[in-house]
Amino acid sequence: MSIEEFAEFLVTNIAKEAELVKVKKFETEDGLFLEIMVSESDMPRVIGRQGKVANSIKDLIQAKAYNDGINNLNINIDSF
Repeated sequence: MSIEEFAEFLVTNIAKEAELVKVKKFETEDGLFLEIMVSESDMPRVIGRQGKVANSIKDLIQAKAYNDGINNLNINIDSF
């Protein structure tokens, strides 16, 4: 399972509008950049109180990246 598929799996199980979740991977000179897009109505569910859910999502993705040998992974969660 790729890092994008793993991130999409995590977020789609949290979001109510799972079909609108999009994950894109970009390579920059600073490393790998992962952008997770969710609907505006799902942002409170994905962020959680005081950002605890978002931090947990990022921690799990970082752990997967470490196991896959990916260095310098930046994760951004945003809405559309």
